[in-house]
Amino acid sequence: MNTGKTRIQRLATGVPGLDEVLGGGLPEFSFNLIAGPPGCGKTTLAHQIMFALATPERPALYFTVLGEPPLKMLRYQQQFAFFDLEQLNRSIRFIDLSDEAASGDLDKVLARIATEVENYGPGLVFVDSFRSVVGNTRPDGSPSLGLQHFIQNLGVLMTCWQATSFLIGEYASPDDHDPVFTVADGLIWLGQSVQGNSMVRKMEVMKMRGQPTLAGLHTFRICAAGIHVFAPRPLAPPAETSSLERLQMGVAGLDEMMGGGLPRGYSLLVAGPSGSGKSILASAFLAEGARCGETGVIAAFEQRSRHSRGRIVAELIDSDRIGVVDTRAPDLSVDEMAMLLINEIQRLGASRVVIDSLSGFELALAPTFRDDFRESLSRLVSALASTGVTVLMTSELEDRYTDLRFSPYGTAFLTDAIIVHRYVEVGSRLLRAMAVVKVRASAHSDELHLFTIDDDGIRIGAMLSGLEGILGGRPARETPLTAV
Repeated sequence: MNTGKTRIQRLATGVPGLDEVLGGGLPEFSFNLIAGPPGCGKTTLAHQIMFALATPERPALYFTVLGEPPLKMLRYQQQFAFFDLEQLNRSIRFIDLSDEAASGDLDKVLARIATEVENYGPGLVFVDSFRSVVGNTRPDGSPSLGLQHFIQNLGVLMTCWQATSFLIGEYASPDDHDPVFTVADGLIWLGQSVQGNSMVRKMEVMKMRGQPTLAGLHTFRICAAGIHVFAPRPLAPPAETSSLERLQMGVAGLDEMMGGGLPRGYSLLVAGPSGSGKSILASAFLAEGARCGETGVIAAFEQRSRHSRGRIVAELIDSDRIGVVDTRAPDLSVDEMAMLLINEIQRLGASRVVIDSLSGFELALAPTFRDDFRESLSRLVSALASTGVTVLMTSELEDRYTDLRFSPYGTAFLTDAIIVHRYVEVGSRLLRAMAVVKVRASAHSDELHLFTIDDDGIRIGAMLSGLEGILGGRPARETPLTAV
């Protein structure tokens, strides 16, 4: 007796990110439901999958019922890059079932579908939208065939034909408990989250028989190329780094304050008030990497012009030694931002990454992601750490002297190192001061140093001595200790 397992072939959907969410692809000969409210991208997803999978050896039949006529549907689908006119009638055929559906006799609908499938022998079958035929009545006023009966019969036919099939249907909520949810092998739910003027599309694979899927909601975007799903990357453990392997920061004196530089693979938070030099330090970090033969990536959420980051960094950007992640897309999600950064890191083989700033990053996110920004930032830092890069992030802090904080989000613990910038008033002058607060598993300076900014960048000066209470906003001359 043959006890070997039946191997189910997985089909690549052609939708970026979707195969990862599905757990490796779409099971061949599966019976799937693509569901969701109007306008969420169901038909676009079905067409993108169809154009990716259809071949002369595995042709596709696309049945339209009472939704859009095929000509109108094709007029809009031609706007996407995945649309291939040569595939029509060669490996893809559209069939209009509106006449059969209008009769209210679902037996006629099933019979027409069966006839076309038997004549064409497709490997892919799509019915869009199957729900529109349910609830119609026959011309004589008698009720139509019920949804459950229709779906069960259609499901049996699909299974007998050895075709990978898709039903596209409109549902207001995944809690509808429709009988088709039980019959289907796979259930892909598309939805939209709207807050004010922000709209984010989300996808959930609620069911896929025979394989594990990535749980939860995954954001996706509809663009000129079609649908792109931003699936979280599987996180590899951070690469082991030697305590002797240190990166130079590009600011004279700062490496000594950090105990020899920033350990490779670490994440560094530079926190301080507006104008204190955080972005200048970040630019020096990238420029120093380029001087050492490394490439870098920057996600700039505040300074849009590359020239605003200094002449050297602008030249490095122009020569593609520093990549810039475009953050102007509306309603960003954390997974999308991580994907953009990691794609650029892989393209350049980058080893240094700058995010400037976390405050701007939070504002760039769609409102639906801001409530759990702390969790989102943790995922982003973990995703970047899994690539082995060294990350520098800046964070805007309100300079409140009675409240010494290192992050407005309570996320300082996520980073391996912290540098804090402060303004101090000494002798009726506003001066800048810098301190290294933390370098994990490494000794570092505990001194507070003054620094200045000129055309050449940051210059670290002498340690602030002879004063106390600086961080409290009321510096005073130190009181000498007297022997008791």
